[in-house]
Amino acid sequence: MDINKYKSHDRILVAVDCIIFGFDGQQLKALLIKRGFDPERGKWSLMGGFVSPDESTDAAAARVLHQLTGLHNVYMEQLHCFSEVDRDVAGRVISVAYFALINIADYSEQLQLDHEARWFPLGKVPDLVFDHKEMVALAKDRLRQKVANHPIGFELLPGKFTLPSLQNLYEAIYEEPLDKRNFTRKILSLGILNKLEEKEKESSRKGAFYYVFDKGKYSKLHKEGVKFI
Repeated sequence: MDINKYKSHDRILVAVDCIIFGFDGQQLKALLIKRGFDPERGKWSLMGGFVSPDESTDAAAARVLHQLTGLHNVYMEQLHCFSEVDRDVAGRVISVAYFALINIADYSEQLQLDHEARWFPLGKVPDLVFDHKEMVALAKDRLRQKVANHPIGFELLPGKFTLPSLQNLYEAIYEEPLDKRNFTRKILSLGILNKLEEKEKESSRKGAFYYVFDKGKYSKLHKEGVKFI
């Protein structure tokens, strides 16, 4: 192959942008930052960065996530490639978007201050730079599709949780109420939750038992092709 053919083409920048979702017990939220440089300085933005010559887009997204959250081994999934010619007013930039799920309680307040970051409910996301609002909307739709067949929603919860908090999560994702009896019967029938003896008693006098997600049991269930929710 003639290497001169490579040299004759224009250079295009490749970036990654990360849609980071969290759940506060009632609302599904997105983590946004104040943009600290031109263009669009001072406006709300997703966390992102350019891909270095020595890293893949996956590695770049993991680096960006760690910079903003301080967390490793975050659930992350490639979402879509955004490549409209005029999407970035500063130049020709192709962005590979990723969405990630974290437990809000694990997120450091100091990192939030360092990056001028803030959690926004998905229904109150402000105007964002470039095509970032489109990225958030697409990530939201992808999340809804994924949680129907995969237990990725547990990434948004603490290690132990109650059934009411789990239902709150799914109602926040789908933005509609779910019948409590049907939801509880369905989720328990899957046999992927282990009940603990401990109860959460802040929400009610009677209290609700804590559960933990059993990945081993889910793996067996998934091989059988059983729908999650």
